[in-house]
Amino acid sequence: MASAAGKYLAGRYARRSRDFTSAARLLTGALELDKENRRIRRQAFFAMVASGRIEEAAKLANLIVDGNNGAPISNLTLVVEDVRAKQFGQAAKRLVDMPKRGMNTFTSPLLAAWLHFAQGEADKAVAAMDDLSKVASFAGLRNLHVGLIMDLAGNPAAADEALKKAAKTTQSLRVVQAYGRFLERSNRPAEAKKLYEDFVAKAEGSDSLDADFQRLKTGKKPARLVDNVDQGMAEVFFNLSGTLAQGRSTDLALIYGRFALRLRPDFPLAQVLLGGLLESLDRREEALVLYDAVNPSSPLFWSARLRKAETLDELKRTDDAIAQLEQMARERSDQYEPLTRLGDMLRAKKRYKKAAASYSQAVERIGKLDKNHWSLLYARGIAYERSKQWPKAEADFLHALKLSPEQPFVLNYLGYSWVDQGMHLDQAKGMIERAVRLRPNDGYIVDSLGWVLYRLRDYEGAAQRLEKAVILRPDDSTINDHLGDAYWRVGRFLEARFQWRRALSLEPDKADIPKIEKKLQRGLVDAPAKDSRG
Repeated sequence: MASAAGKYLAGRYARRSRDFTSAARLLTGALELDKENRRIRRQAFFAMVASGRIEEAAKLANLIVDGNNGAPISNLTLVVEDVRAKQFGQAAKRLVDMPKRGMNTFTSPLLAAWLHFAQGEADKAVAAMDDLSKVASFAGLRNLHVGLIMDLAGNPAAADEALKKAAKTTQSLRVVQAYGRFLERSNRPAEAKKLYEDFVAKAEGSDSLDADFQRLKTGKKPARLVDNVDQGMAEVFFNLSGTLAQGRSTDLALIYGRFALRLRPDFPLAQVLLGGLLESLDRREEALVLYDAVNPSSPLFWSARLRKAETLDELKRTDDAIAQLEQMARERSDQYEPLTRLGDMLRAKKRYKKAAASYSQAVERIGKLDKNHWSLLYARGIAYERSKQWPKAEADFLHALKLSPEQPFVLNYLGYSWVDQGMHLDQAKGMIERAVRLRPNDGYIVDSLGWVLYRLRDYEGAAQRLEKAVILRPDDSTINDHLGDAYWRVGRFLEARFQWRRALSLEPDKADIPKIEKKLQRGLVDAPAKDSRG
């Protein structure tokens, strides 16, 4: 039987690895063997909250708070459980006891506001958030929650004022959805439509408001974004989780996301946010559980399935991922994104012909291409080039540049391909020089310029450019190989052989290995015979 110390150490390791599910299991096992150990208790509590075992964690939270009533996460856990039990007064008292520092500076006022509202104190609810208006980055969040509370309190004028302020100062999907729904319910659909259109324009083609546009066409009145206290407090935790995730405070963002789902289990945005956080922690199996839990009636169900397909692929369940994307493509013939993602997945697996076919289906569904579709043509061009269909590839690259002329990746890929085939060398040089000006620190693009200079027999210039490319991308086999060739051409034989050996050590394509080995044995036979470095 494992000892408490053994389980504790294993649990600590699991926690450091962000495997909170295993950490919770191991640490609770250790705690069963050593029930009075406060260190194990704290560690087990944290792991249980982070893994979503909130109800069980609350039992430990009570013990932790008895010894330290200022423990923030323990108190927040109990606040969440109090709200679920409708013990709003008790929850409010816990907030008063918590120290006002760190994230509590922002969390406590927002939660306190909702607890005041729960107790019929709408004016005190607004006053509780006054200090947040002094913090520029939180003023928009404060206005959002003032608006949500005032709407529920039956004060549409105050709700309108607060939500309008939030929408003017905050580029946030939740603010736009809250104010847009308020406008729709207030018989102001034209204003709602403009609000949605402005957001989509700034978000560069975001489809996050598709369901809202569709609803506007029907004239059906939407539900409020938040309809009760539990949902309001879940919104607080969700908003702050998103803020923390952007600031890379991943552990705390994860905990706040768990609190949001405890208060509002059917909360698709929180499920997707939490899934993304778990993916960032390499907990992809747990992320899949959250994506699968998204309600099929939610507008986010589609994007959750797209995320699930990517996650399956990352878990090396590529056949399952492909099947999912194919199914989605069959379900909605008006959508092309499953096909582009399928093409990307197949291309990454070097199934280039199938990738090109998938991209072509996407192009058919789009119909008339605009400048935003350059990347689709670029991706299909790569698939065509890799599957030895150069005329089609060249046509796609040229079409992509016609749609969006200053795309460095397209300029580079087409220019490099021409150079590699000994075609249009002067034109290719000009294109790659443009690409380098646009992305001067991209090692692959700098390599392309070095290689075109090599093909134009400017070996000194090629060596200089390729030296920079190797500095930018030291672990790329092809770039090191190219630098070796340039060194040999200028008579720097020892350095050339060093670069070729390095290229072999960097796992080059199998087809390139015999070529590099031959150069190591014989050099470049039509190059100088004497080392210029003496």
